[in-house]
Amino acid sequence: MILFWVICALLLVIALAFVLPPVLQHSSESQRGIEDERKQANIAVYRDQLSELEADLQNGIVSQEQYAQDRDEIERRLLEDVATTAKSKEKPATTPAGAKLTAYALGIGLPLIAVIFYSAVGTPKSITNTAVATQSSNATATAPSERTQAQIEANVAKLAERLKSNPSDAQGWTMLARSYSSMERYADAVNAYAKATELTPKDADLWAEYAFTTAMANGRSLEGKPMELIDRALKVDPDNAKALQLAGSAAFQAKDYKKAVDYWERVLKQVPPNSDVGQTITSRINEAKALAAGK
Repeated sequence: MILFWVICALLLVIALAFVLPPVLQHSSESQRGIEDERKQANIAVYRDQLSELEADLQNGIVSQEQYAQDRDEIERRLLEDVATTAKSKEKPATTPAGAKLTAYALGIGLPLIAVIFYSAVGTPKSITNTAVATQSSNATATAPSERTQAQIEANVAKLAERLKSNPSDAQGWTMLARSYSSMERYADAVNAYAKATELTPKDADLWAEYAFTTAMANGRSLEGKPMELIDRALKVDPDNAKALQLAGSAAFQAKDYKKAVDYWERVLKQVPPNSDVGQTITSRINEAKALAAGK
């Protein structure tokens, strides 16, 4: 019988080892969970920004130099975000008084209740069954799931929800707009760019991106509103490469080939002629010149 009670005591200690630490650490783990969730959401957004930037480079919207600058800026913000999260994790967690009281109550109450309950209805044979059931339960684990498109969309949705309570976050609106654009949700991207440019009216790149997204939402046409946004970008920075390339494309669509060549030649002065962007721009200039000569 003594052996039986020794086994009971050991099982109670094992049970408390599972119960008490989560109670004592609940507050700090919840905070860490929130920080991890925020970090994952930000990382997803930064990754989307990098994908969009690479697409812009391939499509000739940005120069190699501008691409490198934008990429460095995105990576810098990502490193700062991760560093901030890491510092918050290093801070010692404090356990609330309520959690401690709950832990003490469980530590004293669970053994007492177990003994009373067992004395009334238990049998020594049930120990084996309980132990087997406990081991089976603890052995069950869920495999970590791979990151899916649905998870990325959920992270973007969280960012959009956060901006509802903080609508003056210019950087947040910019991240959301670029994320929507990379997901080809151009109508949503247009609305987000409208907020971003309203909060950051001196950013020529933003106006150019706003123009590009608006054109994509309007069947790839640069007439009308997109051209107004391009003009706004060039008013902020007359030499902005993104805006100049879009202005050239708009002139090309309107069959004003001479004007298109003028815009693109201004871009060509800003990029190495042998670079991918330089070769793409040169090819388009030659095409426009050939069309102009054939009139």
